[in-house]
Amino acid sequence: MGFFDAVWFAVNVTLPSVLLLLFGVFLRRSGQVGAEFVAQASNLVFHYGLPLLLFSRLAAAEIDYAEQAVLLTAGAVSTLVLYFGAEVYAWRKIADVRDKGVFVQGVFRSNMGIMGLAFVLNAYGKSGLAAGAVYMGVITVLYNILAVVTLSRAQGGSAAAKWHHTVKKIYTNPLIVAIVFALLLQRFQIPVPRALMQTADYVGDISLPLALICAGATFDWRSMAKVSDVALQAGIGRLAVAPVVAVLTGLAFGLNGVAMGVLFLMVATPVASASYVMAKAMGGNDVAAANIVGITTFGAMFSAAAGMVLLRGFGLM
Repeated sequence: MGFFDAVWFAVNVTLPSVLLLLFGVFLRRSGQVGAEFVAQASNLVFHYGLPLLLFSRLAAAEIDYAEQAVLLTAGAVSTLVLYFGAEVYAWRKIADVRDKGVFVQGVFRSNMGIMGLAFVLNAYGKSGLAAGAVYMGVITVLYNILAVVTLSRAQGGSAAAKWHHTVKKIYTNPLIVAIVFALLLQRFQIPVPRALMQTADYVGDISLPLALICAGATFDWRSMAKVSDVALQAGIGRLAVAPVVAVLTGLAFGLNGVAMGVLFLMVATPVASASYVMAKAMGGNDVAAANIVGITTFGAMFSAAAGMVLLRGFGLM
């Protein structure tokens, strides 16, 4: 894949998300949607849309867990390295408690469900898609656990109360419940009625477009001009630091070819749209979270393409 082909490919994958963000900006600025709509739509996406999207994709996937063990381990390690590194940075550099968790989530959490799988499908076809689906399912559970932990600091109360609330949020999180349920059904080959799967597909299909429109409706363009803004700092971590950490981790685990490609492509994406929804639901700075989605969605068109060209040049993917 040449440089210009990689850029064109990345543009084709990410441009629809950019346009949906801009559509949300237009709707809010023209007064066609307000804060109440954004709150209600975000709640719908978090509790129903995204869980059903993940459920329908994973329940129908053919998964060989043994073959994916090394890739999943590398993905988990790189995620934890990014998480703890971002926590240390936030502890030292981010002042507002509502910004800390949003920053950390913005660094470690990638958009695997749409951008990542699209990257993998375009790069490797159906042969790579199964690996991407397994990676998404397992690592998304880790993402959501870490997101709940880091975002819980924005909620008041004692340390014991916070941990109790965090644990409760983990096992009642709709995204985690949907993923675990889908993996169990897939593992034990329990059939799901076609009508139910079709309904899940319908609801799931509206979730990410609606989440991006909501994110665009709360986008604060003024923060784009603030170099020290938490959104720009998280954007640098997501677009520059995260892919490098993933590749170095993959090399440490001896990955190459399709496995390295899947690891890189699933990480070299914008921050997940769900990060905005979770930040809003858990009392984090949802405006900063929306800005991170916008910044990284635009920036990923360039950073992902550049990374693909480099890895292809060195014969690693």
